[in-house]
Amino acid sequence: MSDIMDAAKRLVLGRPVRSDGLGHTLLPKRIALPVFASDALSSVAYAPDEILLTLALAGFTATTMSPWVGVAVVLVLLVVVASYRQNVHAYPSGGGDYEIATENISPRAGLTVASALLVDYVLTVAVSISSGAQYAATAIPALRGHELSIAVGLIVLLTIANLRGVKESGKMFAIPVYLFMAAVGATAVAGFVQYVTGNLGRAESASFDVVPSSAFDQGLVGLAGAFLIARAFASGCAALTGVEAISNGVPAFKKPKSRNAATTLALLGLTSMFMIMSILLLASATGVVYVEDPATDLLIDGHAPVGYVQVPVLSQLAHTVFASFPPMFYVVSAVTGLILVLAANTAFNGFPVLGSILARDGYLPRQLHKRGDRLAFSNGIVSLAFAAIVLVVLFDAQVTRLIQLYIVGVFVSFTLSQLGMVRHWTVALRLAYDPAQRARMKRSRILNVVGLGMTGTVLVVVLATKFTHGAWIALLAMAGVFVVMRGIRKHYDQVAEELELDEDVAAERALPSRVHAIVLISKVHKPAMRALSYARATRPSVLEAVTVAVDADETARLVEHWESLDLPMPLRVLDSPFREITRPVLSYVRSVRRESPRDLVVVYLPEYVVGHWWEQLLHNQSALRLKGRLLFTPGVVVASVPWRLASTASTAGTEPVLYQRPTDPDDTKAP
Repeated sequence: MSDIMDAAKRLVLGRPVRSDGLGHTLLPKRIALPVFASDALSSVAYAPDEILLTLALAGFTATTMSPWVGVAVVLVLLVVVASYRQNVHAYPSGGGDYEIATENISPRAGLTVASALLVDYVLTVAVSISSGAQYAATAIPALRGHELSIAVGLIVLLTIANLRGVKESGKMFAIPVYLFMAAVGATAVAGFVQYVTGNLGRAESASFDVVPSSAFDQGLVGLAGAFLIARAFASGCAALTGVEAISNGVPAFKKPKSRNAATTLALLGLTSMFMIMSILLLASATGVVYVEDPATDLLIDGHAPVGYVQVPVLSQLAHTVFASFPPMFYVVSAVTGLILVLAANTAFNGFPVLGSILARDGYLPRQLHKRGDRLAFSNGIVSLAFAAIVLVVLFDAQVTRLIQLYIVGVFVSFTLSQLGMVRHWTVALRLAYDPAQRARMKRSRILNVVGLGMTGTVLVVVLATKFTHGAWIALLAMAGVFVVMRGIRKHYDQVAEELELDEDVAAERALPSRVHAIVLISKVHKPAMRALSYARATRPSVLEAVTVAVDADETARLVEHWESLDLPMPLRVLDSPFREITRPVLSYVRSVRRESPRDLVVVYLPEYVVGHWWEQLLHNQSALRLKGRLLFTPGVVVASVPWRLASTASTAGTEPVLYQRPTDPDDTKAP
C-alpha cells in the first residue's frame, strides 16, 4: 500500500529535489512577473466591475465618475509601487511588511501585519478563483450554476501545481498571464482606435435604464453621494492587492535579487495602471452598465429585462470592440477567467513563505518552516488551500459577497509598512554623514510619508465604507489569527524555558540509582520472548514480567506455561476484578515509583508490526492505550519491542525475522 501511495505521489508531484538544488529553483524576471504579479494584474478584471457596480446605486449618470475614481486608485497604486521598490532594497530577506513592522515599530505591530496578510492571502485565493469561475460560466453557459464546484476543483489543481515547486508552476502559468496582458492590450488599443475614428459602438447594456437605490435617488449630491464615491474608491483599491507579494518573495528571485524584484514591481505598476484606466475609459465611452441584480436594478422601456444575463465589464467591452470578430470575445473571456484562477498563485507563493518565517519565529507550527520533497513549503500550500476552500464554500463562490471582506488586510499591512519605513529612514539618517547618501534617504522618507498618508487614508475609507458590508468579518478573522499566533509563541516559549538546562546541570547529568524493568505480557509467545530478551540485554537492576488476570483460566494456563520454561525472572500477576488492563498496570507502576522515587521504571511493550492498514485495527489496541497513559507518568519510560508479522515481508521487500528457540541447553534460561 505504501509503495502504491509513494508511486502516486511521485506521479503527481514529481521526483524529490535535493537541498543543494534550491539555487536552480530561483526565478528570472520573465517568470517572476507572472508568478508574483498575477494577482495585481488580474484585479483589473474585477476592480472596474466593483467601481461601476457601486456607482450604479445612484443611477447611470453617477457611473460617469468612474474614470475619476480610477485616477485616484492609480495615484495610490503609483505611490505604493514606488515605496515598495525601496522596501525590497532595504529588506531583501523575504520578511516583507512583517519584518519591516517588527524591526521598526514593535513585534506586536509585526504580528498585526502578519495576521492581516495571512487572512488577505486566503481571501485572494477565494476572490480570484470565484471570479474565474464566473468568467468560465460566462464563456461556457453550460457551467452556469456550477461555479462552486468549479472553484473548489480549481483550488485543488492549483495546490497540486504549486506542490511541484515554484519554478515549475511559474513556467506553467507564464504563458496564460502574458496572453491575458496581450488580450487586454489588444482590446484597449482596438477600442481607442475605434473611438478616435468614430467607429466605437455602444455596449449591449447601454440600452438599459438603471434604477437607483432609494438611498441615492438624488444622485451623487450631498453627504450620501460623497460616501458612495468613497465606497467605489475603496472597492477599486482592490487593484492594489498583490503588490506586497513581491516584497515577500525577494528570496525567490535570481541574483541580483533586490534589483530584479524592484524591476518586476515597476513593470507590474505600469501594466496595472494602463489596464485599469483603459477599461474604465472604454466602459464610459461605450456606456457599459453593471449592477448588482439585473432583474431589479435594470429597466428597458419601463420593464425589467427578460432573459438578460449580465456578464463582467471586460467581457462586455470585448463583445463591443470585437463585434465584427466574435471569436475574440471568447478569447478575452477565456484568458480573463484563466488569469483570475492563476491570480491565486500569487497567494500560493506569498502565504507559504510568510508562514515559514512566522514558524521560524515561533508564531506558527514549526512544520510550516520545512520544505517538502520539491523544495516548496508544502505544509503552507496545503494550509492555504484548505482555508480558501472553506471560505469559498461558506460564501457560495460569490465575488460580490467575498470582495467586501477583501483589501482590509492588505491596507493594514501597507499602512504599518509605510510607518515602519519612515522610522527606518529616520534612524538611518542619524548614522549617515555622507551628504549624497543623506539626500537620498530624505527623498525616500518623503516618499514613505506620502505613502503613509495615502494608505492610511484608504484604510480609513475602506473601514468606514465596508465595515457593515462584511469588512468586520475580515477584522474578526485577523484578530483570531493574531490571538492564535500569540498563543503558539507563548507555548513554544514555555516549552523552551521548561527544557532549558539549569545553571547547576548536575541534576540533569545524574543517573538514576536503579533501573526497574517491567515486561508486559499476555501470552508466552515469540513477541513476549523477544521483549524479555531485549529487556534483559539492557542489564536492569530489577527485571520482572507482569501480566493482568482478566480471565482466570487463561491466567492459570499462562502461569503454568511460564513455570514449565523455568525462565530466570519472576512473573507477577496483577488482579483485575473489573477486567481492565490499563488501570492495574498504572497502579502497579506508580506503586514502584512510590517505593523507590529515584528508580527509573522502564515498561517494555511487545507490539505487532503489520503490513496492511486493516490489520492495525485488529492488533495493538491495548498497547496503544497503555502507552498513552504511561507517557504521562513521571519517571517512567515506555519501550516498544516490535514483532514483524509475515504480512510485512511484501512491504519491506524482505522476509520477516522470526524468533528462534535456543538449542543449547545452557541457554534455555536466557531468552
